Amino acid sequence: MNAAPSSVVTRFAPSPTGFLHIGGARTALFNWLFARHHGGKFRLRIEDTDRKRSTQEAIDAILDGMRWLGLDWDDDVVFQFSRAEHHAELARRLLADGKAYRCYASPEELEEMRALARAEGRPMRYDGRWRDRDPAEAPPGVDPVIRLKMPQAGETEIEDLVQGPVTVANDQLDDMVLLRADGTPTYMLSVVVDDHDMGVTHVIRGDDHLTNAFRQTQLYRALGWEPPAFAHIPLIHGADGAKLSKRHGALGVEAYRDMGYLPAALRNYLLRLGWGHGDDEIISTEQAIGWFDLDGVGKSPARFDFVKLDNLNGVYMRETDTAVLLDAVRPIIEAKMERKLSTAAAARLERGMEGLRARAKNLVELAENAMFYVIDRPLPLNAKAEKILKDEARQRLGRLQAALSVIEEWSEPALESAVRAFVESEGCKLGDAAQPLRAALSGSNTSPGIFEVMDILGREECLARIADQACTA
Repeated sequence: MNAAPSSVVTRFAPSPTGFLHIGGARTALFNWLFARHHGGKFRLRIEDTDRKRSTQEAIDAILDGMRWLGLDWDDDVVFQFSRAEHHAELARRLLADGKAYRCYASPEELEEMRALARAEGRPMRYDGRWRDRDPAEAPPGVDPVIRLKMPQAGETEIEDLVQGPVTVANDQLDDMVLLRADGTPTYMLSVVVDDHDMGVTHVIRGDDHLTNAFRQTQLYRALGWEPPAFAHIPLIHGADGAKLSKRHGALGVEAYRDMGYLPAALRNYLLRLGWGHGDDEIISTEQAIGWFDLDGVGKSPARFDFVKLDNLNGVYMRETDTAVLLDAVRPIIEAKMERKLSTAAAARLERGMEGLRARAKNLVELAENAMFYVIDRPLPLNAKAEKILKDEARQRLGRLQAALSVIEEWSEPALESAVRAFVESEGCKLGDAAQPLRAALSGSNTSPGIFEVMDILGREECLARIADQACTA
């Protein structure tokens, strides 16, 4: 596709009637990347005109979700409701210019139109009965709406940057309402006015808005403005191809944060939902900004797959800087413990991070796997550890404790040599000593390498944990 102009302005415009869901997050990401790729601006608008359903909690959640994902916006946030009078003023201007008209159709008349449309198996369209009628005929006591005079012949065509050229016959577009009977502007009017006033050059959004684009194009023209470029992205489906639902992953961004996903990994995953760059799967933010353009967006719905997200997040877990990972996981661990980590526990956690991260797919799993390094004795044992620590194993631990207590150098190589020597003296397999040792030291049947664990826990803690489970009789 042709290069976009340097004055690119995109926007993300969520309604604060709920949290920032995963589909909205992908839309925001695509707008952010397109603007950053072309050296333009990415703007944020909160469409809070539904006063009954808009909440401050939802606004805060949207802003927090954007910040967590690393999607910074330019200029101040625009709140649509604060601009309602300006929207209404432009509707009245269209009325004065003869491009709009007052409609006095009653609710009963509109319901008759709907019933007829249902009976005929077609979408409801207002029949234009007040389009050319004298307002002097208006029934008393009826507050009118203001409707746009849409063209009744010809076609409206959009050169969509994802879908390609899309056309609709104008007789399929009824005269849409601009101002309600109470004088409040409709969504369609507010969106067009705000996009124009914010200087938006590219409207990138879900393809469920494609039909809106035809009406909005005509409203732009009626106002004497040039419509922006449109790009309608296919929606996200579940792994089974069905419409995305909560069981598929249609959750708020905060839920992914709470599940322990890294923002960089989620960005990478959302980027690959409907956009591609060859066979590249792991794409850094810098690469994404350098590569992203709308010609890479597919026309088919993308499929959300938790397995793929987990695998991708695991890659990021292994590649993230240790200090960054530590900062991310420590609050989760401290929340589980309901207290701050001691200096010794924090040091063990830091030393153990390299071995722990290789086994975890998210921060919550990492925190759970790390708990044995930081909790106080005596360690709780899971069911599999209990099964390992039968009488014979506990007796062997007692003898192993005695052998370990005389080691002078407490290091991985020295500990491995000592345990192997012990196994040889016992005439048993390495697993016969290592598995009870792992259960005693971690409270589980799984952990990073046992000699690494011993080295990180240190002599005093190690011997004490073994003693807690050993039988010396």
